Amino acid sequence: MTFPFDTATLYGLVGALLIGIGLFGLIVDPKPIRKILAFNLIGAGVFLFFGVVAKRGAGAGFGGDPIPQALVITGIVVAFSATALAVTLVQRLSQEEAAASDADGKDRP
Repeated sequence: MTFPFDTATLYGLVGALLIGIGLFGLIVDPKPIRKILAFNLIGAGVFLFFGVVAKRGAGAGFGGDPIPQALVITGIVVAFSATALAVTLVQRLSQEEAAASDADGKDRP
């Protein structure tokens, strides 16, 4: 039995699936940490899809272009730092909300 897709097509489909799951999580889930994770999932899907597009271009007879690889690596670094900043901001917001609810004497939800 042979697999009906080649490797690049399979990676492209997985990238599209990651983008779809990330969009679903971003729209449906109200919790901020899960929204950050969903956004990272979208980013991973875009990076994978972009890598597949670069591979298809190289497979179609164009020379190996290092620019897509450099863009993906730079995007991964930027996404990691943006995620760290977002998690820190959400953690700080949670602490401020807890302190405000303690000062008001209300119970936290």
